[in-house]
Amino acid sequence: MTPIDKYEVVIGLEVHAQLLTQSKLFCGDSAAFSTDPNTHISPITMAHPGTLPMTTNKAIEYAVRLGLALHCDIERVNYFARKNYFYPDLPKGYQVSQHTTPICRNGFVKIRVNDAERAIRLNRIHIEEDAGKSLHDIEEAYTCIDLNRAGVPLLEIVTEPDLHSSDEAFAYITELRRMVTWLGVCDGNMEEGSLRCDANISIRLKGETTLGTRVEVKNLNSIRNIKRAIDVEVNRLIEITERGEKIIQETRSYDADNNSTFSLRTKEDAEDYRYFPEPDLTPFHISDAYLDTMLANLPELPEALKKRYMDQFQLSGYDASVICDDKALANYFDTLTAHCSQYKAAANWLLGPVKAHLNETNGTIQNFVLGPEKLAALIQAVESGKISFGIASTKIFQALLQEPEKDPLALAASLNLLLDSDTGSIERWVDEALERMPDKVAEYRKGKKGLIGLFAGEVKKISKGKADMQLVNQLLNKKLNTNK
Repeated sequence: MTPIDKYEVVIGLEVHAQLLTQSKLFCGDSAAFSTDPNTHISPITMAHPGTLPMTTNKAIEYAVRLGLALHCDIERVNYFARKNYFYPDLPKGYQVSQHTTPICRNGFVKIRVNDAERAIRLNRIHIEEDAGKSLHDIEEAYTCIDLNRAGVPLLEIVTEPDLHSSDEAFAYITELRRMVTWLGVCDGNMEEGSLRCDANISIRLKGETTLGTRVEVKNLNSIRNIKRAIDVEVNRLIEITERGEKIIQETRSYDADNNSTFSLRTKEDAEDYRYFPEPDLTPFHISDAYLDTMLANLPELPEALKKRYMDQFQLSGYDASVICDDKALANYFDTLTAHCSQYKAAANWLLGPVKAHLNETNGTIQNFVLGPEKLAALIQAVESGKISFGIASTKIFQALLQEPEKDPLALAASLNLLLDSDTGSIERWVDEALERMPDKVAEYRKGKKGLIGLFAGEVKKISKGKADMQLVNQLLNKKLNTNK
């Protein structure tokens, strides 16, 4: 048994999701991301004496929406608390958060790893305001402070210590990111810090039930880095234990450049934040009627939508899953299928030529130049036999990207790309193909029926892709099986 096989890994994740409100949590300052420091601030953000906060209702709505989608219990009577600690970029000298009354308790997130599904239990989801940002690379001798982010509303989503590998953590963050973007509560942009993750990691011998000493790895800013940082830290903890040394409870950071973690500070005892109710904010109450309205207005969630695509449109589980990975893609597909009843063909086009184009151009379905109605017209032209898929996907699709206002059939006609269904022309092409390969014709007639595809390909080549292949195959079968 290798050292790593002796141990069970135990991981709890804390994710901070920046809410897509227009204003900050307790004032009207813009919550939008900005690269210009200290442009989204006011006396309230800067905590000037005498200023009073007022809660943004949209933040509460978003918290409840996510909690309902993740099967949480919603706290009916809520209040904010002051969490006292000092950072240079925390203008109040405390953070307004929730402590004893998180707005959401319990709940779970379903993940799938190696074809096995698990429900990762949540401990809580609570609302809090973000701190500002310390900038260490602007001035050589000073740290600069940008307060644009201070006061921006966050949801902190905390799991139970329920994960046992970096693969599970990767799957959890991927699913959570999909859910917050699907619900429209967070844009999920980890590069801009809209979604940030802290990982609490410990190890214990397999079979033990007591949690080991945990180490926290802070501010992981990509799903890939979350997985890499956990793997690095697990290996470090095992090496320490195998040497007979004691693991120190500490907070660490991850260096993606050299794939290592480093210590920020030791954390022997729990920090005393001296929580107490925020005196400048009144408690807020969530009624049954409000919850009923929120529940009724939840969008169709990914798993339910995937099941509907499979049941209603007979899509494969894979195709349905890929479409449901992205809300915008699913919205496009829904509109596409409203204009096109060839559902499987619609999925093939969306996951084939369309996705390939978006990948090549680093585009998104939101800025895709062809609307669903236009793509539906192209699909129907193929399905009706007026254009071949090969020509449609390579030539007409590319031409439409340049001239999206054009009608696909009119464009195909102008480019002389409509399929030729004239039996006279097709018969001449078939005869020419068979005359070019007399030895293959003889082999076919001796029983090598698989050669039919070779003849069809030759006709396609001679016709420059314009031959109606259904008629081609009919004529080939007739000539090969009767003219002996």
